[in-house]
Amino acid sequence: MYSDLKIKICGLTRDKDVDLALSLGADYFGFIIYPKSPRAITVERAMELTNRVPKGRSVIVDVETSLSDLGRYKKLGFDNFQIHSGISILAEKLHLWTELVGLESLWIAPRLKSNETLPKIVPKYAKTVLLDTYSTHVVGGTGQVGNWQQFSDLQNQNPDIQFILAGGLSPDNAQKAVNVTGAKCIDVNSGVEQAPGIKDRKKLTELIQIFK
Repeated sequence: MYSDLKIKICGLTRDKDVDLALSLGADYFGFIIYPKSPRAITVERAMELTNRVPKGRSVIVDVETSLSDLGRYKKLGFDNFQIHSGISILAEKLHLWTELVGLESLWIAPRLKSNETLPKIVPKYAKTVLLDTYSTHVVGGTGQVGNWQQFSDLQNQNPDIQFILAGGLSPDNAQKAVNVTGAKCIDVNSGVEQAPGIKDRKKLTELIQIFK
């Protein structure tokens, strides 16, 4: 039933958590380099962890990345680039980000309120969109469950985009979230942690084994 579902484990900071997620069958591995995140690691550390996973499956996570930094990350050999952004910055920089790293490698996480639709510019310049729970003061990683109906609607309205469901997913609700939304990819972070950046072996195992 879930054979096509992709699972991204984000906020990874430790070798053993990366290795566990890989052994369990996780599809993508997220490393946060945004300094204000409680799960932030350095670019150098992100490179070390990226080297533990197969090519094409690492994701570095940042906020409204400058073009110079994004160019540097690309040259360092990272695979995918997840950029969280407010709508105004997105309108200004999305096409430039895409030109720099390509449609296939850019993952956009627009900060959408529950009643907002996808900006018209996005389908033109992005093939992957992550929808996280909106907060007025936190860019992402709130740990709060988002608007599943909004996700489902956006996914149905934009069939050419791969949507990733994020926001408060855990072993307790992930299966229901996938069943309700029809998500083809989920992003899990705080719901499988002991503390920020420290994954809980039991929770991580339980979540992935629901689907694999």
